[in-house]
Amino acid sequence: MKLYPINAGNFKLDGGAMFGVVPKSLWQRTNPADANNMIDLTARCLLIEDGKRLILIDNGMGDKQSAKFFGYYHPWGNHNLKDSLNYHGFHPDDITDVFLTHLHFDHCGGSIQWNADKTGYETTFKNAHYWSNKHHWQWATQPNRREKASFLKENILPIEESGQLKFTTLPETDLLKNSELGFDIFFANGHTDKQMIPMINYKGRTICFMADLLPTVGHLPLPYVMGYDTRPLLTLDEKEKFLNIAANNNYYLFLEHDAHNEIITVKHTEKGVRLDRTFTTKEIFN
Repeated sequence: MKLYPINAGNFKLDGGAMFGVVPKSLWQRTNPADANNMIDLTARCLLIEDGKRLILIDNGMGDKQSAKFFGYYHPWGNHNLKDSLNYHGFHPDDITDVFLTHLHFDHCGGSIQWNADKTGYETTFKNAHYWSNKHHWQWATQPNRREKASFLKENILPIEESGQLKFTTLPETDLLKNSELGFDIFFANGHTDKQMIPMINYKGRTICFMADLLPTVGHLPLPYVMGYDTRPLLTLDEKEKFLNIAANNNYYLFLEHDAHNEIITVKHTEKGVRLDRTFTTKEIFN
């Protein structure tokens, strides 16, 4: 097995929205804001090469939305999904599986692109199965009013229309062992219904793709929960459970949205689970 970080683009979001009820005087210590109160974020995806399978976990916002749309998110830097795949020697047609932790636009927008004459949409990864789960798919295609702006139909419905959609098994507990993709999945419901956190066994280490359960290092303290979460008290409990297990087992946490910290480990302290060490993906993957 080989792992590759895929940078699908950098953007900014309002720091207050990213940290909910936590005062700016506290969260800006780890996530400094610009003059408009925006903080740096990224869409750091993960590519797994395992035998004949190439599994891409999440794929960023994509590039099909309008300039007005992207204006809300202040893109910065030169990274994009296809160039990042190409940097590692891969093409979208090589991808066999696209695993979507959840269907918010900043995680699945790269799944779908314009067709050649921009008269309609097509899947970006034409040879891949796209993986979600039944509960989350229904949640996203029949959205509540709070999340409706994050579940964009042009990112979601063409996947089903293409015939490439697959669903993972839903476990009776919050952990699915040895899923159809070959890795364990932790199911979390605080951010959105049935968000999936992949846990990959790699060279004797467990690499956890944290998605929006832990967006950045700054979100390690339990009350530091995003304003975007639909059930913040549940997020607090799920984060506490997962971080305790991560500290006990020395899991390596791959941070999807932290623009400056790629992989971390955590430890128990008197104040709860806190940062232990930071790593670059090169240190862990090479």
